[in-house]
Amino acid sequence: MPKEQIIASLDVGSSKIRTVIALLEEEKKMPNIIGVGVSPSTGMRKGNIIDVDETISNISAALEDAERMSGAPIHHVFVGVSGNHIESFDSKGVIAISHAGSEIIEDDIDRVLEAAQAVSMPSNRRILRIIPKSFSVDDQRGIKNPVGMIGVRLEVDAHIITGQATVIQNMEKAIAQAGVDIDDVVPASLAAAEAVLSRRQKELGVVVIDVGSGSTSISVFEEGSTLHAATLPVGSESVTNDVAIGLRTSIDTAEKIKIEYGTTAPDEVNDRETIDLSLISKIDTQKVSKKHMAEIIQARYHEIFVMIKDELRAIGRDGMLPAGAILTGAGVKMPGCLDLARDVLGLPVQIGFPTEVDGVVDKIDDPAYATAIGLIVWGSKYEGRSYGFGGTDFKKALGGVKSFFKNLLP
Repeated sequence: MPKEQIIASLDVGSSKIRTVIALLEEEKKMPNIIGVGVSPSTGMRKGNIIDVDETISNISAALEDAERMSGAPIHHVFVGVSGNHIESFDSKGVIAISHAGSEIIEDDIDRVLEAAQAVSMPSNRRILRIIPKSFSVDDQRGIKNPVGMIGVRLEVDAHIITGQATVIQNMEKAIAQAGVDIDDVVPASLAAAEAVLSRRQKELGVVVIDVGSGSTSISVFEEGSTLHAATLPVGSESVTNDVAIGLRTSIDTAEKIKIEYGTTAPDEVNDRETIDLSLISKIDTQKVSKKHMAEIIQARYHEIFVMIKDELRAIGRDGMLPAGAILTGAGVKMPGCLDLARDVLGLPVQIGFPTEVDGVVDKIDDPAYATAIGLIVWGSKYEGRSYGFGGTDFKKALGGVKSFFKNLLP
């Protein structure tokens, strides 16, 4: 790597588009954040593009914002992708080691991961990541890095994350038309984890919960690697819709009062407290109960955490993650969210703030920036060589195995 290198990230969400520019310096361990940009995301809904021109305009605005702050032009970005179309499943791959000495080399890792991704899959699905959970060499199981070991049979237990091909292609097209190239496409849930988790937390067992506008993503880590990833079709946008319906207000008014007066703890709100909507909106002029709004918000957040608990139960980790749950995304800033998550999940819970970066930290000291910062951390560690398929061919995606394992292991 040159002495100084500029990298950038682009988190295209359903509510906001965030861009971060960082300077990688050879003598410094952490990326130095030099630019941050944000714009409304008016062309997206639940992770899907619904207006191409709007999305291009929004992406350009976020990029220009970050470029102005940093004074550095952006030519290529690491992109975070999220939404209901993201799916994942486990897979196995097995190969024979036949070369001299039967010592496992990096090419064998490539081959066994190729074998793991040779699964029957609909033509409209695209593999975003093949994540090796553990390897087996002959009868020895639970191996994290088999390179250098001797054996005749190599097996991998892998987790494969896929996305809908057309959704990703539309995203790539919009980004290209905004004038930048793509270094890699990374599932947002994995990117957020890079920003807020320590190696110790990944080793002990932890779930990262990213509550976005259109969806909620979860990633479960154990023994240093990804155990499970899932996307739930509800997010903070669902909360706004519930408030609008329950209080009979416009969507814009519902969003404003949710942000200003919302809480997931109705027991802490006085029964007589009201919100005069005429002070906020020209359309809605009635007074509404603050406690009733809190009950509506609590019900939706409770549903989200129950769905997450069900996901953890399905993989046998309900209440069984020593490092607990880390909450990220703009949706987790709702007052009372932490306590509600703790009660429902039965785990220690904390808000995840980006920690692996330096620079204009005051601008990004916010769980809403976890994905954008995580993409920077991802890029600084793997420099596009990680196991994935966004913007790379298969061989390029499987390059740098030693670098991957160096960062994977504690």
